[in-house]
Amino acid sequence: MKRIQLLAVIMSFSVLCFAQKKQSDGWTNLFNGKNLKNFKILNGTAKYTIEGDEIVGTSASGTPNTFLTTKTYYSDFILEYEMKMEQGINSGVQIRSNSLPEYNNGRVHGYQVECDGSDRAWSAGIYDEARRGWLYPMEYNKDSKDAFKKGDWNKYRIECVGNSIRTWLNGKSAANLVDGMTAEGFIGLQVHGIGKNEDEAGKTIRWKNLRIMTENLEANRMKTTSPVVSYLDNQLTSAESSQGWKLLWDGKTTNGWRGAKINEFPAKGWEIKEGTLSVMSSGGAESTHGGDIVTSKKYKNFVLEADFMLTEGANSGIKYFVQTDMNKGAGSAIGCEFQVLDDKKHPDAKKGANGNRTVASLYDLIPANASMFDKNQGQKRFNGIGKWNRARIEVRGNIVTHSMNGVKVLEYERNTQQWDALVNFSKYKDWENFGNFEEGNILLQDHGDEVSYKNIKILEL
Repeated sequence: MKRIQLLAVIMSFSVLCFAQKKQSDGWTNLFNGKNLKNFKILNGTAKYTIEGDEIVGTSASGTPNTFLTTKTYYSDFILEYEMKMEQGINSGVQIRSNSLPEYNNGRVHGYQVECDGSDRAWSAGIYDEARRGWLYPMEYNKDSKDAFKKGDWNKYRIECVGNSIRTWLNGKSAANLVDGMTAEGFIGLQVHGIGKNEDEAGKTIRWKNLRIMTENLEANRMKTTSPVVSYLDNQLTSAESSQGWKLLWDGKTTNGWRGAKINEFPAKGWEIKEGTLSVMSSGGAESTHGGDIVTSKKYKNFVLEADFMLTEGANSGIKYFVQTDMNKGAGSAIGCEFQVLDDKKHPDAKKGANGNRTVASLYDLIPANASMFDKNQGQKRFNGIGKWNRARIEVRGNIVTHSMNGVKVLEYERNTQQWDALVNFSKYKDWENFGNFEEGNILLQDHGDEVSYKNIKILEL
């Protein structure tokens, strides 16, 4: 009897090894086609079963996100799989992810390649599960939003090499992310939590043909046509440099910046520490401590990006077309402003008109409203207080747009009668030619609250 049992164990182990054996073309199957011994379930209680050559996850009410994760950790790899999801739910695949006792009691966190069956159409975008939120929403690459086939099989390809994470969906180039936060982790299949919604319970997500390659990656990488989005701190990727991007702040010094009303950088009120540039708290008054800072150079047509982090109740702003000689008295220098504000705790959010003083708005003129440009976006995407958010301002002649965290929230045209009329009903009505100047400085505002900035870069057009 013991000999028979031993033989069975050996045969079972042989089957497992065969299933995990690297194939002649360099690929290794993640799923052995028989059982889930190479995986473990984390966080939730949704069920994973096997049907033929498919792994099937089934949604369940009253459970958080449930993950079927590999027991093996991977760093650099190329991963391919096919995925089919019933409509009405959401899912994704975790890559380079972890579950650590010291992080939210073991909550799975890390990069997730999205499976989005909604009209938002962000499938193959990259989300940072339980950490930073969306890193590469598919608004960065709208041409690929139509790649997902609802209710049908979809083929995903993911290339993780160094700090580069690239995705393809049904052969179409999707995300192109550069980020250095996590270099290694497991791969996990997600059944998203549905709360207590019984109508969504029992719906399935199916995966098949899961395979991975871990060697000779450079020779097997595909060409991407997707715009690069980088979260490297205060440095440019080679792609950004070749496109003409420049750092406006080097992450270490005050080079390229001065006070808005003085010829040198303020001696107080601003701090450079560990790659962040912070205006310090001084009681909430406007430009009474260190004062605003501006670029030494003026800019005309450009794309500006900056990451900002608010403390609770804080107020600041990113201004452009700033004319430093317009206001030599009290208060901030004059220019168009991308509002940086804690909408929930700062009273200014309720002033103005129709929310035109809230975060990402054109201060006191036009409210930020993502759904104005795509009804499926809903509210503007703010990551929260104490978290990094990305501002993007594009100036192409008289057409100006604001985006936050990859989603467009407003657009306007200046040097028109309509623009001048809008200005005349704002706090800027007494400043001649406001917003119509051909060029101006870029400014970070001191409003007496602690706000931090990093990754400040510009592309002149």
